[in-house]
Amino acid sequence: MEGYCEIGVAKSDIPGRRLNVKKRLVVVLLVLAIALLTLISACADSSLKIKIGSKNFTESLILGEMYALALEDSGFEVERNLNLAGTFAAHEALKNGDIDLYPEYTATSLFNIMGVEPQIDSQEIFEIVSAFYEEEFDLIWLAPSQVNRSPAIVISRKVSDEYGVSTLTDLQKHADKIDFASVPEFEERKDGLAGMIEVYGEFNFKSIKLLDGGAIYDAVLSDEVQAAVGFGTDSELNNPELTLLEDDQFLWPPYLVAPVIRHEALDQDLKIGEILDKISTQLDTETMRALNAEVDLNQRDYADVAEEFLKEKDLIQ
Repeated sequence: MEGYCEIGVAKSDIPGRRLNVKKRLVVVLLVLAIALLTLISACADSSLKIKIGSKNFTESLILGEMYALALEDSGFEVERNLNLAGTFAAHEALKNGDIDLYPEYTATSLFNIMGVEPQIDSQEIFEIVSAFYEEEFDLIWLAPSQVNRSPAIVISRKVSDEYGVSTLTDLQKHADKIDFASVPEFEERKDGLAGMIEVYGEFNFKSIKLLDGGAIYDAVLSDEVQAAVGFGTDSELNNPELTLLEDDQFLWPPYLVAPVIRHEALDQDLKIGEILDKISTQLDTETMRALNAEVDLNQRDYADVAEEFLKEKDLIQ
């Protein structure tokens, strides 16, 4: 009987041990599976290619390069598609997936993509365009910077003093005495000459010359033209020989710059948004104007200027 009991105990013990071994084996396999999935996910993220665009002017090139450098520094593969031909080209490229993100301006989208009448409050503008872009295009606006690139009309100080022109209302009254320099898209845009006419009345300029953005200030200073379209972050606005005209009937709201990104690209790794947001927090109008000056006035390469700024702010190694 004693032998039977011992044998009986042994028999009842063996299945239990086998069951525990099986349980432990299942746990080990689950752990290995989770580790493998994590590794695969990490590898997928690190090989994610982000296609970055920009428009075809100095500031947008600097910002696009900043985005590219910061993402590369964090291990992402980046494809640069910078220097696209203006707002509509960049927007279409983003919608079509030719690029994954680019720097855009809140009020530019409000006027030219949405066709909405101007709003004055910067937060309200951001909320309107952000909601519209996500619903209509599945595009996400990341946090805006404090860079305000609002359009502005610049006139030579000499002509300003001669005709008493200090506001856009004054300019409209004296337009027939003035040659005006425009840039591509500006004449047709709702936040361009078309919008100026709607708010202030017809501008019967002596002539309108279409110039590249980099040439407009030289044209004013050399008296080739007497007035031109500029933007709030242009480095040349610090020149005392130029007068920035007051938008006295409030055509132009704040134009804050922010990265706009395809939803599916952001979903692949939310760290992309965190990286770009850190850049935006370091930028304001005066900072951007100084960076633009390094390229436009000091003739430095925009990529070098972008890299130097990011390193100074400890945003890349």
